[in-house]
Amino acid sequence: MKHLHALSPSRLRAAAHRRMAFAALRADSSAAVRLSRYQHHMARARALEGQGGVK
Repeated sequence: MKHLHALSPSRLRAAAHRRMAFAALRADSSAAVRLSRYQHHMARARALEGQGGVK
């Protein structure tokens, strides 16, 4: 795993959104809300990966 200080800002944000997406799945909310939050954060992570040249 790479060190966080070696990552670009867009890559850091993409990683943060991935962590939020998985946290949303474990939240104490209804299944519909958890899925909606997961999809939102994963979409943001994919968008950041696409724009910032993240691999």
